[in-house]
Amino acid sequence: MTGKITFTMIKPSAITAGFTGNILLKIEEGGYKIKALKKVLLSKEQAGHFYDMHRGKPFYEELTDFMSSGPIIAAVLEMENAVDSFRTFIGATDPAKAEEGTIRKLYGKNMGENAVHGSDSDESAEREAGFFFSFLERY
Repeated sequence: MTGKITFTMIKPSAITAGFTGNILLKIEEGGYKIKALKKVLLSKEQAGHFYDMHRGKPFYEELTDFMSSGPIIAAVLEMENAVDSFRTFIGATDPAKAEEGTIRKLYGKNMGENAVHGSDSDESAEREAGFFFSFLERY
């Protein structure tokens, strides 16, 4: 059985470009219910902890530098089959390869600055949601 929640972050470059409202609207219009939402500025250490599974990989330092370079919007979303449906909804990691109309195609700059993060499994969604939100903060 697949889970009903997924986790997303609007990344610093998309916020700086002024796309926050458009992205949140597109998410809601896509049928996702926002169960928790906050804007935070991650420290390099916090970004490192969030992306700990990538520690030691060639892109880790660049990723944590980027994700701590400006504020992010963290959100828990609800929908049936949330993880898989949201990953399809946001498009391919590389905006150049994403389908027309997807968030990453519309608002992403490149592989690293692809506008939004989306959980890759139900387990990741729970872990990532728990990183940012207590159960008291989810509605």
